[in-house]
Amino acid sequence: MSVVIRQLDSTERDFHQRLMAVLAFEASEDEAIDRVAADIIAQVRLRGDAALLDYTNKFDRLNASSIQALEIPRAERQAALAGLPEARRHALQQAADRVRAYHERQKKECGSDGFLFTEADGTVLGQKVTALDKVGIYVPGGKAAYPSSVLMNAIPAKVAGVGEIIMVVPTPDGVKNSLVLAAAEIAGVDRVFTIGGAQAVAALAYGTATIPQVDKIVGPGNAYVAAAKRRVFGVVGIDMIAGPSEILILADGSTDPDWVAMDLFSQAEHDELAQSILVCPDADYLTRVQASVNTLLAEMPRHDVIRISLTNRGALVKVRDMNEACDIANTIAAEHLEISAEQPQQWADKIRHAGAMFLGKFSSESLGDYCAGPNHVLPTSRTARFSSPLGVYDFQKRSSIIHVSQSGAQTLGVIAAELAYGEGLPAHARSAELRLK
Repeated sequence: MSVVIRQLDSTERDFHQRLMAVLAFEASEDEAIDRVAADIIAQVRLRGDAALLDYTNKFDRLNASSIQALEIPRAERQAALAGLPEARRHALQQAADRVRAYHERQKKECGSDGFLFTEADGTVLGQKVTALDKVGIYVPGGKAAYPSSVLMNAIPAKVAGVGEIIMVVPTPDGVKNSLVLAAAEIAGVDRVFTIGGAQAVAALAYGTATIPQVDKIVGPGNAYVAAAKRRVFGVVGIDMIAGPSEILILADGSTDPDWVAMDLFSQAEHDELAQSILVCPDADYLTRVQASVNTLLAEMPRHDVIRISLTNRGALVKVRDMNEACDIANTIAAEHLEISAEQPQQWADKIRHAGAMFLGKFSSESLGDYCAGPNHVLPTSRTARFSSPLGVYDFQKRSSIIHVSQSGAQTLGVIAAELAYGEGLPAHARSAELRLK
């Protein structure tokens, strides 16, 4: 079993065009999917729990009598946690502890209490930081279960001080994943409902008799979930519309090629649209990694998915040197960036755009997915140029504080009135002028 990965060379005249072609990905804006999502949202808004129950029974092949029956009580989540094998429970707890510790530090560094300062005339200005009241967390179900997503979405919300966390997770055929329920208990999720799809997003966005309306919805889902999140944005906040998972590895040739090949696999196994790219100045090393890919592929249970991903969206890129590799990394703005080099920090200093950076040959991206501590919800499809990882700050909002003194109103009133007249808004101007002596 083998796969031939596309090869690029930065010295080629059409290199940039070929690279951008590899990176091109249009988030699936399938009109049929969008229409279905829109109809589901409309029905849930109109009929509430009744529509939500109809869709859940239909799509997840259930026979529930009410939405209330689809809520998982805390006792069941506690039992799921207690029933895990000791090693699995210990690993889950350790991962949660590390994620929590990282985000608690993040909260502290964010200046979670806001700030105030007083000007010479007694005017007080500042900013107040408050947590969101309610947050909805979407956790995929069905083909795969992601307890790590529960930790990464719920823990920073809890650290931020969110009042209530509502988790939704589809359970096709009524099959519940114990590890997901255990993760919800460890992370401090308040309520869990076994619903999913666009109907779950609609319920969280608008509320029903049973499902509370939330302020923000976070977490990954399928194309229908993504379409629904686009539709409800503005009514509620959302984290992002995530594209396929991706990894970019900058290598100086010093890391075991088997390690790098497996790191490429770690993203390619997500799905056929995932992207794995290796950039290196050493042509011989690229050849060795290609050989490792072909050697190791057969032993991968998801080898068919990996092969399609690497063939269609993967690339081995030969560059002039590591400086050029860093320039290319900034162009790609990858979700996950591994710098697999002897002195990774010197190259990390040149990186401006990346969702998360993994420095040194021992920092495999998979550690970040589960237990390193920083959040694994990251910007994809080059959005790391302007977006950040999910964090405590995503579950907080800021209110400006303006307490103008009588003296301050004399100065500010003249300025505001002049500008208001200039904009043709005389009521604004008079509002300021009435406070002048």
